[in-house]
Amino acid sequence: MSKLFQNGNVYIKGKFQEKDFMIDDEGCIVIADKIDVDEVEEVIDCAGLHVFPGFIDPHVHLREPGYSYKETMKSGTKAAAHGGYTTVFAMPNVNPVPDSAQHIEQLGKLIDQDACIHVLPIASITQGQKGVGKLVDFDELLPHTYLFSDDGKGVQEASMMKKAMESCQRNNAIIIAHCEDEALLKEHGCIHDGKKAKEFNLVGISSESEYAQVKRDLDLVRETNCQYHICHISTKESVAYLRQAKKEGYPVSGEVTPHHLFLCEDDIVENHGRFKMNPPLRTKEDQEALLQGLLDGTIDCISTDQAPHSDEEKNCTMDKASMGIVGNEIAFPLVYTKLVKEKKCSLEDVMEWMSGHAADIFGVDGGEIVSFEKANITIFNLNDRQQVRSREFESKGKSTPFEGQWLQSKCYMTIKDGDIVYRKGI
Repeated sequence: MSKLFQNGNVYIKGKFQEKDFMIDDEGCIVIADKIDVDEVEEVIDCAGLHVFPGFIDPHVHLREPGYSYKETMKSGTKAAAHGGYTTVFAMPNVNPVPDSAQHIEQLGKLIDQDACIHVLPIASITQGQKGVGKLVDFDELLPHTYLFSDDGKGVQEASMMKKAMESCQRNNAIIIAHCEDEALLKEHGCIHDGKKAKEFNLVGISSESEYAQVKRDLDLVRETNCQYHICHISTKESVAYLRQAKKEGYPVSGEVTPHHLFLCEDDIVENHGRFKMNPPLRTKEDQEALLQGLLDGTIDCISTDQAPHSDEEKNCTMDKASMGIVGNEIAFPLVYTKLVKEKKCSLEDVMEWMSGHAADIFGVDGGEIVSFEKANITIFNLNDRQQVRSREFESKGKSTPFEGQWLQSKCYMTIKDGDIVYRKGI
């Protein structure tokens, strides 16, 4: 059914313009200054609303197959749609791991059956996603995906990572790296190895466990010229290493999460699982370096690392809780409230961090609103406010360190390929 959207502030060619647009019966968008209402079946007034390209999240955990008690393909993609996302990349820590053609085909069927937005499956780098042992058969997997990660694990041997990079470089595939050197970890680490670890008498996770592997991998990129993306950067050293590799012209990129941008160890007010994630919340100095890296272009994307768990796995102390929190339903409101409203960046910057740059880096559709292409958009009211109430999330995961905070802006609609997949408010 064709729909007419009137008077919206639409993000077109890098700036916001007041436009009408129509979504036709084929799901394509047509933009004009004014469109005749007689040509459509539904008219939606977008006066005072902003129309964005659908957000792209290169880092989510959808938990299916294998862990449907944490999240399902349906609930996970509904949560993403609620946050304004029309495309997400699904990390491979599911069961079975997508480490073979058979397993990734199984995942693909589940996506086709249950996902309400675009989902790109990521294959593992190592068999069983163990970070050690044997590499996957890249030639077998490449017809199904060009994205490879062992997220949740770092690839522990430099020689293995080099071989993986060489395979990806030959085939225009991309390594999406969780950087964590297990030789630098202490058993039962659950919090940054800093003052809060001492306060709560918990085992710490060192910053070096991340940045040492970032340095190793970037040196391997210098040898292989593989396209390489760093997951959830959390340390100032990682930012510095990435900045230098970019200056040298290598095909590298990186992401940061809202929780690492807007929180540090000082914000951990209690020993509770809602503050436990990997990598952990670091120092104030690290937090400031992450923001500077985002603002100066060292860090390209804001991802969420959406990692849902059951209540039982999170409503406990940090030493017992599972790693990970949820956040894609409040990601844009967090960024808008804490950066745009505070005049630290422009709304146009956020469009690139949450959509445009990911589209460019990973070669996926989206990142801009263009006439006669499929409509993948989201509509927000920037003047509406909401209080973070995790019990109202679409996700089965309810654990967030932002519980109770008041945020500016609210998603009113998300459209995937012309179909409304989330609507509330208009």
